[in-house]
Amino acid sequence: MRYEVLPTAGVVDEVCAGLPSGATVTVTASPSKGLDATLQVAERLAELRYDVVPHLAARMIDGPGRLAEITSRLHSAGITKVFVPGGDADPAGAYDCALQVLAELTRTGHPFTEIGIAGYPESHPAINDDLTIQAMWDKRSHATLLVSNLTFDPHLLASWVRRVRTRGVQLPILVGLPGPVERARLLRMAPKIGVGESARFLAKNGGLFARIAAPGGYDPLRLLGRAAPTLGREDMHIAGLHLFTFNQIAETETWRVAQLERLDGGRGHLVARPVTRAQEWGVR
Repeated sequence: MRYEVLPTAGVVDEVCAGLPSGATVTVTASPSKGLDATLQVAERLAELRYDVVPHLAARMIDGPGRLAEITSRLHSAGITKVFVPGGDADPAGAYDCALQVLAELTRTGHPFTEIGIAGYPESHPAINDDLTIQAMWDKRSHATLLVSNLTFDPHLLASWVRRVRTRGVQLPILVGLPGPVERARLLRMAPKIGVGESARFLAKNGGLFARIAAPGGYDPLRLLGRAAPTLGREDMHIAGLHLFTFNQIAETETWRVAQLERLDGGRGHLVARPVTRAQEWGVR
């Protein structure tokens, strides 16, 4: 299980209050806040012994020199995993797509043990399907992990996973899906993300708010259950889940533990609630 968070003020305290030590936390890149905001949150979480995966959005990196600086900074913090999307920002310099950054990382000797790339079960609003398919093929040799973007259609998700495997892409897949987030919290998060980014986010995920808010409209477990005949196949290489928390971190973790306990038939002996970093360090 991975938990995606936005680099907002206070998010480190929210992670500490909600997640156990060692949990894997990915930190998104925000064009309005700059890549340093992502790196600062990642460094702080690494200090607190979380397994951190910062997003290195290609279009926010102005060239090889800056990429080398970022790599050195992450190594100093003990961070060995990254996720490399293209990003929604206007290009800051030399890179306008993820492949260019991935190729540079390969050229400099594979400095990270894990490099994730994005996959698109649904069509990208700004990129033709043929191009996203070709991009995945081109990026596969530079990456170690594939993370699926949002979809609320279990049949589309299952079909996409099968097509990825049919094309010969064998990277392990993390299935991306929103946790049980609340509509009111999503609306409060929008200004923190930034007006421009919110508009881009809504353009990419037009029905997100409506689908999550509709009574009975979205249930993470129902979606997974309907896709399970495909996702559960050994040859599909599903490595786990990537939860978009929208910074509803404690709520997401409470839901996860409750579902595990429910699947255990209420006995609870397979699932023990770990001590969170907040409880251990007294963070409030």
